[in-house]
Amino acid sequence: MIDMNKKRILTGDRPTGKLHLGHYVGSLKNRVKLQDEYDCYFIIADLHTLTTAPEKTGELKENIRELVLDYLSIGIDPAKSTVYVQSQIPEVAELAVIFSNLATVPRLQRVPTLKDVMRDADIKIPSLGLLGYPVLQAADILMVKADLVPVGRDQASHIEVTREIAREFNRLYPLVLTPGVSRAESLRTPGVDMGSGVFPIPEALIPEDIGTLPGTDGRVKMSKSAGNVINLSDDSQAIKKKVMGMYTDPSRVHGDEPGNTEQNPVFIYLEAFVPEIRNSKFEIRKEELKKRYKTGKVKDVEVKEFLFGVLEEFLQPLRARRQKFENQPEVIENILKEGTERARAEAQRTLADVRMVMKIDY
Repeated sequence: MIDMNKKRILTGDRPTGKLHLGHYVGSLKNRVKLQDEYDCYFIIADLHTLTTAPEKTGELKENIRELVLDYLSIGIDPAKSTVYVQSQIPEVAELAVIFSNLATVPRLQRVPTLKDVMRDADIKIPSLGLLGYPVLQAADILMVKADLVPVGRDQASHIEVTREIAREFNRLYPLVLTPGVSRAESLRTPGVDMGSGVFPIPEALIPEDIGTLPGTDGRVKMSKSAGNVINLSDDSQAIKKKVMGMYTDPSRVHGDEPGNTEQNPVFIYLEAFVPEIRNSKFEIRKEELKKRYKTGKVKDVEVKEFLFGVLEEFLQPLRARRQKFENQPEVIENILKEGTERARAEAQRTLADVRMVMKIDY
């Protein structure tokens, strides 16, 4: 049962492919914890995929299914959280149109994450949809009146657009409250203007321990577009091939030479996933290999074999949960149906409030 008295969070993913270990370290791990503390809405942002790949809509249905399977495999619980499909909430499009009049083109062009998307997708001139990405994102967040939005420290700036839009809307269309009547009840009750607003001003929620997992090729970040990922859904054979081919310490030519563990992707992965297993034997083995590596007493292949074993231990429960739901396609359909109905009910209430304070509810 979802507790409606908890603070509300909105976060999610674009359905562009399978989730990987980098997603787990960077956000998914934290989401599993958050759903016990907050009222979580997990958006499958399929409309946002149109901004960079409008020609790939034929892949969305399968990508959405894979995304839900990844969510369920890592422990997202639809009994605690709301998982929904963005495009099935038509109210968000109307809200985005209203918000588009509250944001200027120069302001949107300054959004750092928009510049990153253009660079990664090699887009020289943004479409209107891509430029308006932060506005549609604001509609997603404010549609459910989220209090918090989990993001990495380098992405906190894009939440500021949502905050600016919420403040400007509240300024232009102040909520009329009735003294002695609750805020919720007053949303549809005429009375004295007390200067409140329809929308909360959401905060960026930045986990202190959030990290970035390097790619298997040694690049700073694991990325689907770079092809340097280990997917949560990869089988044992695929993982072994990727691990055994991983980048390590380029200055270490032979196994009897001292090596660097600090910037070594293999050891970074071990530091990230050995604690997930919660087995002291793995922790002891990890520390032993670190000492031997630094003194040139272990070859890369032995460390990689240990990492493969660690990842297998970590992923086995995820595979079991995934297999369970893969064999029950109707469960996935129901999760999306119920979550989308719940999210749309919130959207309809929000849009009714918006139309009322704008005096266009005729």
